[in-house]
Amino acid sequence: MTENRSKQLLDVVLKAADDKLAQEIVALEVGHLTPVADYFVITHGKNEKQVQAIVDAIEEEVHKEGFEVKSIEGKDNARWILMDLNDVIVHVFYYEDREYYNLEKLWNDAPIVNIASEKE
Repeated sequence: MTENRSKQLLDVVLKAADDKLAQEIVALEVGHLTPVADYFVITHGKNEKQVQAIVDAIEEEVHKEGFEVKSIEGKDNARWILMDLNDVIVHVFYYEDREYYNLEKLWNDAPIVNIASEKE
């Protein structure tokens, strides 16, 4: 996927997550650190139903915009759901689990994407 297309997908993910009131959305630019993806998006919900709603909204919008959902893991328990969208990997946590796994610290070499400018 081209860099521009990856950025478009990131925008779709960020808007869908924000529309479902996802908490503390962070986007990391990881393309120079790993061949797995260009971006990681990390967020959480206040409860398991909200976690599911965030994932469902992202999945729906990604399909609607013509992008592919490669796989979704963890939907059964809604504590940590991982969405593989090819060049964007989305981690949606239950709020307690996000703090425990602390992916932002693990990937602290990755630049943080300015989400405020992405929403405009």
